[in-house]
Amino acid sequence: MINNGKLIFLGTGSSDGIPRVSCLTDPNSNCKVCNDAQNPDSKNRRRNTSVAIKSFDKNGQSRNIIIDAGKTFWESAIKFFPKNEIREISDLIITHAHADAIGGIDYLRDWTNFVQNTVKINLRDQDLESIKKVYFYLFENGKVKTKGPIPKIQFNIIDEKSFKIGDLNITPIPVFHGNQYISFGYKFGKIAYISDVSEIPKSSENMLEDLDILIIDALRPEPAYFSHFTYNQALEVIRKFKPKKSFFTDIMCAVDHDETNYDLSKLLDTEGIDIQLAYDGMTIDFNY
Repeated sequence: MINNGKLIFLGTGSSDGIPRVSCLTDPNSNCKVCNDAQNPDSKNRRRNTSVAIKSFDKNGQSRNIIIDAGKTFWESAIKFFPKNEIREISDLIITHAHADAIGGIDYLRDWTNFVQNTVKINLRDQDLESIKKVYFYLFENGKVKTKGPIPKIQFNIIDEKSFKIGDLNITPIPVFHGNQYISFGYKFGKIAYISDVSEIPKSSENMLEDLDILIIDALRPEPAYFSHFTYNQALEVIRKFKPKKSFFTDIMCAVDHDETNYDLSKLLDTEGIDIQLAYDGMTIDFNY
């Protein structure tokens, strides 16, 4: 039986988010992307990179799965949860423990105070250790607190093995995010989501074969950056594995949405590559 799902881009921007305050307050800046992004509905408005997955099990049960809750999670939830009928959070999955992936965890108190008793967070043991330092008030005597005006969290330790949320099978994709730092991408159905990557190790390449959709980090065209792919580096991956369709995410303000999509659209004619920039609020239907 084929199950249905919907993916919603909650954020497609780099850690600073777009617009950047530094651009808006610089009297000598001519950053048209940041100026345009002051409009909340602009496709240049980019919150921290994150997606929501609405999966529908064969028994008819729907689940709302979030990958990463960064510094702009609250803004994303306000704008995109009501229109996509997301109320309860079934699971949160963490890619890595940088601020643009975990900086919004405290906001989960709104869910555990008024919507549900707890939120389950799936993460590596090393990421939990980082969270213990950042959100020290969620723990007491080495145990997770369950009372008080704090988010009530159930931490579930994952590793490189696949795990299931309802009927949806999710497989971690270990990738480098800077020198020797490992971040997780995730594969579900025939979609691979790799939000923070500077190199894909050989051991992970098999998970990029025969994809319907590849969502991949592409910070900017140039220059190179130590912890993120440039466009050319992301394009090398796309050319090698030939997914049916690809989307760039984790995008800086050097990239204008409409202009870049126009340039990327030419690759469909010249190389048969179907690729475009993702934008906040964009939705994709998929089967699994």
